[in-house]
Amino acid sequence: MNLYRHHFTDGSEFAAVPGKQVCVGRNYAEHAKELGNEIPDTPLLFMKPATAMVAMAEPLELPTGDGSCHHELELALLIGQPLSRAAPGQCRAAVAGIGLALDLTLRDLQSELKKKGQPWERAKAFDGASPLSAFIAFEQDLDFASLKLRLTRNGGVQQQGSCADMLFSVETLLSEISHNFSLMPGDVVLTGTPAGVGPLCSGDHLLCELEGLLKVETVVL
Repeated sequence: MNLYRHHFTDGSEFAAVPGKQVCVGRNYAEHAKELGNEIPDTPLLFMKPATAMVAMAEPLELPTGDGSCHHELELALLIGQPLSRAAPGQCRAAVAGIGLALDLTLRDLQSELKKKGQPWERAKAFDGASPLSAFIAFEQDLDFASLKLRLTRNGGVQQQGSCADMLFSVETLLSEISHNFSLMPGDVVLTGTPAGVGPLCSGDHLLCELEGLLKVETVVL
């Protein structure tokens, strides 16, 4: 049984139990291009269940038998208040914390599903598909565009990007999501990944960073 719970960086536990995750695909133009995908005109949304969430700091266990599993480092938003059909200017008040997520993706399986016009969940929503860091308590005056992400694999930088390069801002994403799926305390929003995604291998050491704010080290089993 998955015993994951949301925690803040001070060690305190978030009161609400983990809920759904709403994820955003292709929110960085360079990442869309590296996979040969079209750049979307509106946010591309998909979901992961609570059972996908695990602690990023724990060793990562990857599925076997479905081809390569890629890392996709993302800014994660912990929702602290209900949000439904909200305007962009109303959305920041619903954010309780910011952190990091790895949107683990079975890339070969995803490619097969895309060719068949089928949903991606088998490739992205499996148990353990969303390792999460502890969350930093959100400050309302934070400039999301100032945040920078970096993933270092075995000492080499694999992914790095700035949230300023998002095609759709955090506020725009939260508003769009809230008009399709109400967000509730304990839900998490993943905001997209910068370029540089690639396959993980057993024994890989990862350093995931939210520059100047958060660092998480982990290893692939």
